[in-house]
Amino acid sequence: MLTYKLIFDVNLKRMKNLLLISLCAILMSFTSWEANFETAKKNAKEEHKLILLNFSGSDWCGPCIRMHKEIFGDATFLKMAGENLAMFNADFPRNKKNQLSKDLKKQNEWLADAYNPTGKFPYTVLLNADGKVLKAWEGLPDQTVAAFTAEIKQICDANK
Repeated sequence: MLTYKLIFDVNLKRMKNLLLISLCAILMSFTSWEANFETAKKNAKEEHKLILLNFSGSDWCGPCIRMHKEIFGDATFLKMAGENLAMFNADFPRNKKNQLSKDLKKQNEWLADAYNPTGKFPYTVLLNADGKVLKAWEGLPDQTVAAFTAEIKQICDANK
């Protein structure tokens, strides 16, 4: 009986390790938001990806918060984004505790002047690696996450 318990314990430990390794691999395949737009552009060029630029108010804009949670946090979207996009969030928080560094604030203001001069929130722009606008979405998309993801994927595929 002790032998069977020992074999079971060893196999259980192996299965846990395999599950942990698989989970890490899946999470690493998901993309994350770049901290700097120039880094996003550089990565997009090097990795032959498009840039998803999102303008949001992370602490005051309800549709922006929903977009990040419901769309940008969706596993299917994240998988597609990891394979096809360099992502940058130009955030414009209002609460004092969430204020950005001067450099990041200056960068986001420059991006707003270039890509969102009327100040729409949320506003999402799909760019090529040179910064040319391929598609823009005003507000929270009125389509399912799957449809939004498929639309972006189709544009990515057409621009490879």
